[in-house]
Amino acid sequence: MRPCPRLAGLLLSSLLLSAAAQAQGTVPTPQTPDQQWQPLFQQVQGAHLFKDQKTFADAVPRQPAATVLTEWQRARTQPGFDLAAFVAEHFAVPGDTQPYVPPAGETLRAHIEGLWPVLTRTTGTVDPNGSLLPLPKPYVVPGGRFREVYYWDSYFTLLGLASSGRWQQVRDMVDNFAFQLDSYGHIPNGNRSYYLSRSQPPFFSLMVDLLATHEGDEAYRRYLPQLRIEHAFWMRGAETLAAGEARERVVRLADGQLLNRYWDDRAVPRTESWMDDVATAAQAPQRTPSQIYRDLRAGAESGWDFSSRWLAEPSVLASIRTTAIVPVDLNSLLFHLETTLARASKAAGDRTAARAFTRQAKARRHAINALLWDDDQGWYVDRDLERGQTRPALTAAALFPLWLDVADRAQARRTAQAVETQLLRDGGLLTTTVATGQQWDAPNGWAPLQWVAVDGLQRHGQDTLARRIGVRFLHTVQVVYERKGKLVEKYAVDGSATGGGGGEYPLQDGFGWSNGVTLALLDRLCAPKRVCDSAQDVEAAD
Repeated sequence: MRPCPRLAGLLLSSLLLSAAAQAQGTVPTPQTPDQQWQPLFQQVQGAHLFKDQKTFADAVPRQPAATVLTEWQRARTQPGFDLAAFVAEHFAVPGDTQPYVPPAGETLRAHIEGLWPVLTRTTGTVDPNGSLLPLPKPYVVPGGRFREVYYWDSYFTLLGLASSGRWQQVRDMVDNFAFQLDSYGHIPNGNRSYYLSRSQPPFFSLMVDLLATHEGDEAYRRYLPQLRIEHAFWMRGAETLAAGEARERVVRLADGQLLNRYWDDRAVPRTESWMDDVATAAQAPQRTPSQIYRDLRAGAESGWDFSSRWLAEPSVLASIRTTAIVPVDLNSLLFHLETTLARASKAAGDRTAARAFTRQAKARRHAINALLWDDDQGWYVDRDLERGQTRPALTAAALFPLWLDVADRAQARRTAQAVETQLLRDGGLLTTTVATGQQWDAPNGWAPLQWVAVDGLQRHGQDTLARRIGVRFLHTVQVVYERKGKLVEKYAVDGSATGGGGGEYPLQDGFGWSNGVTLALLDRLCAPKRVCDSAQDVEAAD
């Protein structure tokens, strides 16, 4: 007997409200450094004592914040007060990370295998005066200035750990993210207090999927409560949203269809980029600074910080308007979360919940294809909420609907044609077609987007293009490794075979997701029954 639509709607609301109640979190939200140490924090950042503003955000006061502030108020009135000396005396400041030097002649695969222990951290207990948040199990950090775990980075790191057969580390990291969902009601951008006001692209369901390839349906049953918390976080406020309204991360379009956007709960400069954000807001006096800060923070939640995707004027960061844009990659990820919730609910024997989440997934898939597919151009796009129209630019985000099974074969074929014509370069896949000086624009290519493209295209029979992208990117990684003895955060894919540029900070070594994707591509593109240790091994099969 089929339930009536009204009963089904009430049931779904009940599921959402129940998960929302769980999603409140059990740990009090700690104050961020800019809250704890003001106005000292603002003075230090304004004095530019450190080349990287994240350095002071990660510093640990040697006494409780109140004690340090009292001492600063007294000391600053004394003749000859030296701010730098005061900070050195009262704070433990993180130093520069020493570069890892691989043994001579080490293959690319062996180098990455050797990096896993170097990038692994254990912080079951932390100094309560600092910004780092504890996690119960070991985790892998990206490297360089990124001394903590990051949400969406970690999925691509996990791909590499799985390729290395390090399934216990995969499980440990998924457990850590489940712990954060239980503790805070969401997965923060990273395990720092100043990241708690935002999340990052929701990859938790993909992490559970990956673990399930090793553990089977037990993985879905184990993490079902946390999958529901994740969904409730992203959908908070949806139940009472009227057509044409947006609230936090949820938007209901004029036709009543429900989609999502990026957001941040705070509207002040980012703690780790304080003076950069103040300077950006000053460049647009016609806009309210708090709105610019919110959009910068939402851009950080997107992971694409920053890109012409979010800008009204492609070369002007102060024109950022992330919260006015419905992104195709975010909504594809939430489609995957809903389909995973349906699968996990079924595995747990809750068929009613499985049907409810299946209906939500189908509704989202319909909305994505109705509102974020540009049939004239033949690719997926983002949507401008304020202007009620799509944003026509082709970006690597257009491949997420292929990867996450939102697209059909015809859409995949047309998208592949556009990608091959406009985004494919000698070194791999471009992020966008425009060069703006932002790091998520041309000429940069990023490891996670290469994986999305390769796996997504292969899922739809576009194997030739998928292989071309993967092989070219591996060649870029290999050349940089042979020249520099390291993997880096991003790469220029214009044929120069160098590390990428642009953005707010220098190119970082390490690097978690580049390591993970490189191993996964070596395995995926290698000839059958062979182990490829380098890009040359893969290219030899062509």
